[in-house]
Amino acid sequence: MNMMTLQQSERPASSGFRVDVSRGQRIGRVSSEWFARPDDERYLNLSDLYKAVRGRAEGAQTRTVESRAIRVEADRDDAERLALVVPGRDEPVAPTHWSFGQLCTLTGAPSSYLRQLPAALSAINLQHGLISHRAELVKTLEADNGRVELRAVTGPEYGRIWDHELVAATMKIAGNGTGDTRWKVPGVLDWATMTHNPFVDVTKNSTTLYASDRDVFLFLVDDTNPIEAGRLADGSPDLYFRGFYCWNSEVGSKTLGIASFYLRAVCMNRNLWGVENFEQITIRHSKFAAQRFAHEAAPALTNFANSSPAPFVAGIKAARQRIVARTDEDRESFLRKGGFSKSDTTKIIETVLGEESRKPESIFDFVQGITALARAKLHQDARLELEGKAKLLLERAC
Repeated sequence: MNMMTLQQSERPASSGFRVDVSRGQRIGRVSSEWFARPDDERYLNLSDLYKAVRGRAEGAQTRTVESRAIRVEADRDDAERLALVVPGRDEPVAPTHWSFGQLCTLTGAPSSYLRQLPAALSAINLQHGLISHRAELVKTLEADNGRVELRAVTGPEYGRIWDHELVAATMKIAGNGTGDTRWKVPGVLDWATMTHNPFVDVTKNSTTLYASDRDVFLFLVDDTNPIEAGRLADGSPDLYFRGFYCWNSEVGSKTLGIASFYLRAVCMNRNLWGVENFEQITIRHSKFAAQRFAHEAAPALTNFANSSPAPFVAGIKAARQRIVARTDEDRESFLRKGGFSKSDTTKIIETVLGEESRKPESIFDFVQGITALARAKLHQDARLELEGKAKLLLERAC
């Protein structure tokens, strides 16, 4: 495997690092995953995660069949049992909760209503939908794990990227994900001392490696090798770590995606603090999805893992050095020309004054004020709009 190794010029951490999380974005995507996952969806290392998702793929079978050839079976004596007889398989296939919803969507049947009906009535409605399905063909994903299940049913052009393929691509750069390379499950921010401690045991409560019967999600950081990008107002270093998260669903519940960024800390409930330079790519499971993953997504992940932070540091340095306003009139004019309202302009300037004990002068000052204002917005679209403007300013400075 092409695992990431430490550069000689970088020294691994032996203790925690003081950070300033009042800057940059706060991103809650990982925290949402952390809150939602039950214990049986949490993994302590990438090896165990890979075995789980690889094993279910090896026991799976896909086929493209005519929808009108699928027969729906139900037992009058069992109001909840419904099964499908799929061409090419003798034994009935039991739809999962997810695949039943997919089947209803494909055939135009109201899944919420059919779930409430006795199986016999639901089967009649679903059979009618399959017979009259205009697309004619569907692609099934069946699994035999002691009980034959229909894990997914999609259109015939669905381009499946297996969950284990994403995990394997991650293992090429992160090994086991527990510190055998520079990429690992993140440590924890101590709010009392504002210190990010990278040396925390990986437990079911702290892990950021997840997989369910519908998807996989991984979040890893390089938090033992901090990157210094300038100085804070008190003269201490402004430290960052590199991080990325990625996700996929081989049954069609979501796209494949990879997000990379620089961050200053991860707290106990897995919120990302002080995020800068956030980049994201997504791939829909369309006809050529597998080729795009092989030629675009997987190389992008490897390139980020092996890339030098020098361009990022240079960009931050350039933004700090580029002075764009020295008077109140300059500050207001700069922000108003950037599309900010008078109210937001005042808040941005006051935020920087409160945090830095001086008014903004450089591009970097304004970017920090804008991202701080974004964090205070209640609605996501407003936050994203402000964060986009901040990112554009930083890119122009570079």
